[in-house]
Amino acid sequence: MKWAAVIEYIGDKDKINEVRPSHRAYLTKLLEGGQLVCSGPFTDDYGALIVYEAETKEAAEAILKADPFHDSGVFVRWDLRPWKCLFGNPQLLPPNG
Repeated sequence: MKWAAVIEYIGDKDKINEVRPSHRAYLTKLLEGGQLVCSGPFTDDYGALIVYEAETKEAAEAILKADPFHDSGVFVRWDLRPWKCLFGNPQLLPPNG
């Protein structure tokens, strides 16, 4: 089952930039393991949208909480909701998903 997380970030861009490499390494690991559907930051600096693949909401939240951005306090709050993709256009997505 897919779980969409709308995540708000702290306003400290230096902290975000400092932790971003480990955050992206974690997301790469999730992508390779079949636990990440898609992810990316909002362009207004609010935070990010991350869609996880997990059996339950608790499992998806555990994945979110294992993210270095969570551990370092970059994630301020999030809304995690079940999501079903009905339509998608791979031509509009980046090559790695």
